[in-house]
Amino acid sequence: MRALLGLPASFVIISPVKTTIVIPSYNEMRTLPAVLKALAPLPLEKEVIVVDDGSRDGTREWLDRAAADREFPFELKVIKHEKNRGKGGALITGFAAASGDITIVQDADLEYDPAQIPDLVRPIAEGRADAVFGTRMLTARTYTYSRVYLAGNKFLTFLVDLLFGARITDSYTCYKAFRTPLLRKMKIESTGFEIEAELSCKTAFLGLRYEELPIVYASRSRTEGKKINYRDAVKGVLKILALRLSLRRADFAG
Repeated sequence: MRALLGLPASFVIISPVKTTIVIPSYNEMRTLPAVLKALAPLPLEKEVIVVDDGSRDGTREWLDRAAADREFPFELKVIKHEKNRGKGGALITGFAAASGDITIVQDADLEYDPAQIPDLVRPIAEGRADAVFGTRMLTARTYTYSRVYLAGNKFLTFLVDLLFGARITDSYTCYKAFRTPLLRKMKIESTGFEIEAELSCKTAFLGLRYEELPIVYASRSRTEGKKINYRDAVKGVLKILALRLSLRRADFAG
C-alpha cells in the first residue's frame, strides 16, 4: 500500500467508532422522513447531518420540527442552504460538519436502502479499509430506469479506472464511506453530481485502501424526481480529465 499523505500507513480507528451519515436533500419531502426513520434502528453510534439545499417543498419546516421535537433516537443536525448549491455543494457542507470517525453519504430519495450502511462502514471500523464503495454492478438486485443512464455510469467508471489505475466498478454510486480525516484531506471542490467522479478519482490518486461491496439499488424515474441527467455526465467526463491533468501529490501534503 502506498503511504497515505499526511497519515502513517498504520493509521487505524480505535473501536468503538462514531459514524456520520450525511444526507443532501433538495425537495425530497416525499421520501426524506422515511429515510430518517429507516436510519433509527441501525446498530451504530451515529450522527445524521441533513443538508437542506434550498428546498421549497416544506422539507425545511419539517426538519425544524423533527429536530426540535427530537423525533428520532439519534443526533440530528440540520444545516440549511438558502439557495440551491447542487449535490456536491451540500455534501461539502455536510463533510465539514461531520464529527464521526467515519463519514458515509445517504441519498434522500430511497433509491438506496439505509439498512446496508452497517455492512458498508464495517471494513473501515475494523481497520481493513480507508474507503468503501457500495457497488450496483456486482449484484443482480439493481434496477435502473434507463439503459442510457447505466451506460453513462459505466463509461465514467471506465475513465476513472483508465486514467487513475483503479479497479472501481461503480464510480458514481451514492454509497461512499471514508475515514473522516482522509475525506477532509481530499479537499473536495465539486458542487454538482461530478463530486462522485472527484471522490473516486482522489480515492485512487491518494492510494487509499478501498473495498467495494454489492448493494441493492432501485432507481426512481424522472417523473418520480430523479435529477441527474446527461449534462451531469458531460461534467463528469470533464472533471475526470481535469483532475488527471491537474492533481499533484504536493497539493495534499501537510
